[in-house]
Amino acid sequence: MQTNPPATSSTSGPTRLMSLDALRGFDMFWILGADSIVHALQQMSRNPATNFLADQLTHKDWQGFAFYDLIFPLFVFIMGVSLVFSLSREREQHGNAGALKRIFRRFFLLYALGIFYYGGFANSFEQMRLVGVLPRIATAYLFAAILFTCFKARGLAIACVTLLLGYWALMANIPIRDIDLDKEPLAVLAAQHGTTNAHELYLRTTNYVSGVYDSGRNVANHFDFLYLPGRKHDGNYDPEGLLSSIPAVATALLGVLCGLLLRNPGIADAQKVRMLALGGVAAVALGWLWGIQFPVIKKIWTSSYALVAGGYSALLLALFYWLVEVRQLRRWTTPFVWIGTNAITVYLANNLLDFDRVANRLFGGEIKSALNGALPGLGELLIVAGGLSLGILFCGWLYRRKIFLRL
Repeated sequence: MQTNPPATSSTSGPTRLMSLDALRGFDMFWILGADSIVHALQQMSRNPATNFLADQLTHKDWQGFAFYDLIFPLFVFIMGVSLVFSLSREREQHGNAGALKRIFRRFFLLYALGIFYYGGFANSFEQMRLVGVLPRIATAYLFAAILFTCFKARGLAIACVTLLLGYWALMANIPIRDIDLDKEPLAVLAAQHGTTNAHELYLRTTNYVSGVYDSGRNVANHFDFLYLPGRKHDGNYDPEGLLSSIPAVATALLGVLCGLLLRNPGIADAQKVRMLALGGVAAVALGWLWGIQFPVIKKIWTSSYALVAGGYSALLLALFYWLVEVRQLRRWTTPFVWIGTNAITVYLANNLLDFDRVANRLFGGEIKSALNGALPGLGELLIVAGGLSLGILFCGWLYRRKIFLRL
């Protein structure tokens, strides 16, 4: 826990960027409950505008990309940008040994928080979820941070490209048994073979295929089925599984490369914005082009998805950097900075406290019923808006008291 002010402008030295804290807060803002407000508005009035916004705030079932599919990789990208500033300072003060010590400590703490988030040790090992959002963030941080301490920008770029191409090569060329591990196809096979044991059904499948990217029928999902211990989110595989962590590291490295750009004192701020924007457009275009052969799929974090998400992340970073650091327009960022300086804290708090549940205790019951009677759906809107407001106020309370969780 630290009590020092968390954000400074770019003119006060290369320590933290207010624009980066604001962007992180903007990212967490949707997880905190802004998405629920949009869905509540859609329930109140279904029209092209609310339908479009609600669709953008819903994950694609498998292939494709919506704004909500950007939330997770944007956080990983921002983490990559941030580690350039934090580890550069650590290396200046304590050398590479100090930086590596900090890296491993943060990895273990993040991973442990992830295990706790998904139930901790309340269940048997077979029922523990060993992967997930926080474990993936921890893993991406570990490898991206180690690479940052070992290589300069050129080496990091080569590592990023190698990870993306290597993952593509694995997914496209490794043969797998021609079996769909999703529940419904397995149920059909179970009826045919007279057994519900997924591993037995898997072994009975003798045909092999390669270069397929269907849900439950691809290298990443099959690898999880065979080698990932513990409870898997989707039954037989996990969207934050083992192999798909490879391109997630590449996403973090894209952030590292952008962080190196922002920290370079020899490049003018306006030029940094142009370079971020051009790089972002190029990454998005290349990602969609690659997606023709290697589809854009969040749940297996395809290389094309990593590029599309990384490109959009760079564009958002360019926008926030231009507004906050170049134009010095900062007043609007206040709630985002509150959230962004305690992102992990509010992520955990929303799980433990459930701000919507607290809001329901304040505005539920007769109040909710009366509002729904006046205008259908208005009561639900008040609950989710109240939950979001409570989350933001909680972050503001932490910020004003200079309470910042630093792992």
